[in-house]
Amino acid sequence: MPVSWCLANPKLGEREVMTALLERDHHLVRAGQVILADKGFAGREFEALLTERLGVHLVRPDRKDEPVRHGRLARVRQWIEAVFDTLKGQLSLEQHGGRTPAGVFARTGQRLLALAAGIWHNWTTDAKIKRSLIAYDH
Repeated sequence: MPVSWCLANPKLGEREVMTALLERDHHLVRAGQVILADKGFAGREFEALLTERLGVHLVRPDRKDEPVRHGRLARVRQWIEAVFDTLKGQLSLEQHGGRTPAGVFARTGQRLLALAAGIWHNWTTDAKIKRSLIAYDH
């Protein structure tokens, strides 16, 4: 489950955005926590920030020029892509209708909160499929 999120200028690098987010909201990240990322988060400086300063463990797919560390993360990546698909499809993330930065932020937050509430409810009621929002889609 995500513990933090932000909207950023697409011209900024994702490592820089994540570094700023973690430095600002470092209290949301606990030592020993696992952060799952994609290959774009490779880099010694970034990994050192996470492991040495914050005490978290970065898990990302191995690049071809690296020794095998985490193996194949295809199942986890499929889960993440399914969450994005739910946000874009059922929750209309890309058709948010916000006209100002504050409106975009609020409407994006609403959708993330709705997804988190649905998943929490499914776990609480012991639903068979935890990420499904079909029961709420009418």
